[in-house]
Amino acid sequence: MTTKEMQFAYKVKLALDANLDNLSDDTLQHLSAARRVAMARKKKAVVVRVQQPVLAGAMGGTMSDSPSWLSRLGVAVPLLAGVILFAGIYQHETAKRVTELAEIDAAVLSDELPLSAYLDHGFNAFLAEKGE
Repeated sequence: MTTKEMQFAYKVKLALDANLDNLSDDTLQHLSAARRVAMARKKKAVVVRVQQPVLAGAMGGTMSDSPSWLSRLGVAVPLLAGVILFAGIYQHETAKRVTELAEIDAAVLSDELPLSAYLDHGFNAFLAEKGE
């Protein structure tokens, strides 16, 4: 049905529902007969059969409601690999950050200036002017 037909059918339905109490018995019988004719012309439901893939039998299991241990393993292995990968990346980045901080600390401690010079705001201004 097109959208115009659907809108027309909806409007007819609303009009019939609104005036249902005012319809005569002859009209109700005509509407009932028209409904039976329309239902007889309605297309029957089509049953679609789907074949199981050949791969299901080749793996030693069947396609059922409960997943087999092989399909559970197929989900668990990539998930575990992802967790291990993310943990490794986190460890690597943490070690890299610690190494960078240790290099900065070593450079500050091996310098001849006292630590209080780095905390002085005037020294920061001096370094900014020196950098220009």
